[in-house]
Amino acid sequence: MKLPVIRHIQRNNSSEQIESCIEVLESFSEYNRITDEELDVIGELITNLCGAVEVHKMIEEGMPERDAANAFAQKVIGSIDR
Repeated sequence: MKLPVIRHIQRNNSSEQIESCIEVLESFSEYNRITDEELDVIGELITNLCGAVEVHKMIEEGMPERDAANAFAQKVIGSIDR
């Protein structure tokens, strides 16, 4: 997860565009000849894209952009510490 990447994606794409991209990457990840290295990259991309969707949702609920990004980062960090 890279917060600057998540912010960039969120600022420059709609939720619908991001969700479409996630679907494509998930489909590609099911291809049987994909390498472990490629799968790791796809996983990182999907993580960042899902983060951008979450930040979009928080902003739509009225949270300022900066607070939404920071809240998402804290949520992820909190889940790792458990």
